[in-house]
Amino acid sequence: MDLRKLKTLIDLVSESNISELEITEADGKVRIVKADPNVVAQPVQYAMQAPSQAMMAAPAAAPAVAPVAAAEPVQAGHIVKSPMVGTFYMSASPGSKPFVEVGSVVKEGDPICIIEAMKIMNEIEADRSGTVTKIICENGQAVEFGQPLLIIE
Repeated sequence: MDLRKLKTLIDLVSESNISELEITEADGKVRIVKADPNVVAQPVQYAMQAPSQAMMAAPAAAPAVAPVAAAEPVQAGHIVKSPMVGTFYMSASPGSKPFVEVGSVVKEGDPICIIEAMKIMNEIEADRSGTVTKIICENGQAVEFGQPLLIIE
């Protein structure tokens, strides 16, 4: 793959909302992963360090992580997570009524959203009965596997 094409791919990933791109061609394979700006870099510890050195390094790294964890509130209720990578949609088509809204009562098996993956619309069903208390994702947002979508209590 020539450098101009590679640079174009890097620019596309950095300017878009996707976090990873992998392309396989006859002359090679390229994988581009965008770094998450919210991740705090941790010092690298090597396996050959003595245990006492590893224990001394661990407390020094803990304060850097503590403020990030404290800033995230603990959510009550059941978190419905994305079963795949794709694009999150609240309704079946643009302009139509959303499947659920905050305060909606759902039963197990009721459709709650759609995730588009590879041009296929996958209807996501509630895996628990209850009331929708929070919708975490925005309509049209790219989602990752395991990403929280909404909360049911």
